[in-house]
Amino acid sequence: MATRLLRCLLAAALLLCAGARAEPAVTDDADRRIALPSPATRIVSLAPHATELLFAAGAGAKVVGVSDYSDYPPEARQLPSVGSSRQLDLERIVALKPDLVVAWKSGNNPRQVARLRALGLTVFESEPRRFDDVATSLERLGTLAGSSQGREQAAEFRRRLGGLRERHARRGPVAVFYQIWPSPLMTLNDAHIVSEAIRLCGGRNVFGYLPVLAPTVSREAVVKVDPEVIFVSDERSDAFDRWRTFSHLKAVRSGHLFRIDGGLMNRAGPRLIEATDMLCERIDQARRP
Repeated sequence: MATRLLRCLLAAALLLCAGARAEPAVTDDADRRIALPSPATRIVSLAPHATELLFAAGAGAKVVGVSDYSDYPPEARQLPSVGSSRQLDLERIVALKPDLVVAWKSGNNPRQVARLRALGLTVFESEPRRFDDVATSLERLGTLAGSSQGREQAAEFRRRLGGLRERHARRGPVAVFYQIWPSPLMTLNDAHIVSEAIRLCGGRNVFGYLPVLAPTVSREAVVKVDPEVIFVSDERSDAFDRWRTFSHLKAVRSGHLFRIDGGLMNRAGPRLIEATDMLCERIDQARRP
C-alpha cells in the first residue's frame, strides 16, 4: 500500500514538473502559433491597446518598451518609446532584447513586422475585433508571460460584459455616425470593435457596410444618411461646429452630438466596458421623447 502511494506521489510530482517545463504556446490573431521556451521576461508592445492588455494580463513588469501614445496605465508612460505604430525604430526594438513583441496586425507597418521576425524575434500579432477577443487576448498574453492574472481579468471582463448586454438588450434601433477624425472625415466600419459596442447599445453604424476598416466619407454622405446621433472621438474644441451648420440633421435638431474619449472607446482593451457603458447612455438619450 505504501509503495503504491509513493508511486502515485512520484507520478504527480513528475506531472507538475512537466507542466512547469511546458512551453507557453498560443495562437495569435493572425492564426500563427506562438511558442516560447519559457514565459516571456522582456516584452515590447507596438500599440497602445496591446500595452493596456499586457498590463491588465499581469505582464506590466515585463514590458521594456512601448509605442507612442501608450499612455495607460500611467506606468506605461515611463517606458522607452520604440516609435509610432506606423513607423517603428527597429534598431531600438532589437537593442531592448525582447523575447516577445506584441504587434498591431492592422496598425503596424507589415514590412517592419516581417523584418522583426526575420531578425529572429517572436511576434504576437494582436487584432481584437470583438469583445470576446479582448477576453481571449488577456488569457493568451497572460499565458505567454506566465501570469494567471490574464485568466482572472478575462473572467471579470466577461462578467461585466454580460451585465452590460443584459441591461441594453431589446432596445429600439438608433442610427449612429461615429467620427474618428475630422479632416479627412473618417469613421469605422462593422469589422471594428467600436461597431460591436454600438450594436450592443442597440445602435446601427450608418457606415458599417463599407469595406475598409477606417473609411473616409464625405459630409454629403453623412447628411444623406441623416444619423440620429453623432459621436466624435477627437478632442478638438471645434469638433461639432461643422455639424451644427447642418441644422436639418436629426442629430443636430435634437442636440444629440456627443464627444467620447477615443483613448477609451477606440482601443480594444479592458476599459472598453466603461466606454461602452457611456456610449449606451448617450444612445439611450436619443430614444427619449
